[in-house]
Amino acid sequence: MSVKEKVMDAGQAVASTAKSVGHKIAEGAEQATDWVKGKTGLAADQGVAGVKERMDVIASCGHKIGVVDHVEGTSIKLTKKDSNDGQHHFIPLEWIERVDSHVHLKKNSVEATQQWKSDAASCGCGS
Repeated sequence: MSVKEKVMDAGQAVASTAKSVGHKIAEGAEQATDWVKGKTGLAADQGVAGVKERMDVIASCGHKIGVVDHVEGTSIKLTKKDSNDGQHHFIPLEWIERVDSHVHLKKNSVEATQQWKSDAASCGCGS
């Protein structure tokens, strides 16, 4: 075997080892991230099934638009006590982007408050 072939084999061995180590580091970083999210309440997206009473509802712009009273059919009923006008408002579940410790919407606060309804049936998301 020539020196050139030996150097190429050694280079391939180094590259293979580096790739393996890189994968192990990435796996460890992912596990560490999941652990931190679990400890801080920033767990992965729980989906619509993760919507619970008293969760804050956050618009895509970061503004809180309400608090979950409960899920009614295919909509979320927001509490009236946390509403600016003292009324219940309903938003379709399809507006949800993700659910962690809060319900995060795809719509910004202006869109959401302009399009929410006063009952589940009128928003086309009745039970």
